[in-house]
Amino acid sequence: MASHPEPLNISPRAARTRAALIAAGFELLVERPIDAIAIDEVVARAGVAKGSFFNHFPDKQVFAEAIASEVRVELEALVTRANADVTDPIMRIAGGMRVAADFVRNNPKRTAVLLRSSASSTARDHPLNQGLVHDIRAAVDAGLVRPEAEGSGVLYWLGLCQILMANLVERRLERADADRRISDMIILGLTGLGVKSSAALKLAGR
Repeated sequence: MASHPEPLNISPRAARTRAALIAAGFELLVERPIDAIAIDEVVARAGVAKGSFFNHFPDKQVFAEAIASEVRVELEALVTRANADVTDPIMRIAGGMRVAADFVRNNPKRTAVLLRSSASSTARDHPLNQGLVHDIRAAVDAGLVRPEAEGSGVLYWLGLCQILMANLVERRLERADADRRISDMIILGLTGLGVKSSAALKLAGR
């Protein structure tokens, strides 16, 4: 999935149109997937001409990715902020999952849009995955995880985070039950990477 940021040097009028389309698309994606949303419906809700849609997006899939990318950028900024003073790569990896879970609690609709749009790229070279790539590599180099994590650790961890977020959105667990689910996933995820059980339990307890 490619990132679709707002184009550079866009006119104020075009920026307003794009913002209106994004806002309308977000509201619709909360309700149903992009395949069930007509472009006519998007432009009607945005209050713009249909041709304006194609001035900004070649098709609905790119449109959905652009909307979800905004949510993904927001989530990654929260992970970066939470890990700003953390140097231990395992703590950073676990912290990222916990931030993702907290994001679900605080932003269920935004989470639903992110998951529904399939915008969480698993590509190692994706800009938004570079923090996790760095942490996995550092953990491998330090002998804290299995060597296999060098090649597949990013895919593994992103998959776990996405499934956890989807489960929390779907089940709407009470706080105590959600905390247990998050802790369990951190323990299972870290031990799956090769982290010692005692260390995984300690991090989950935080």
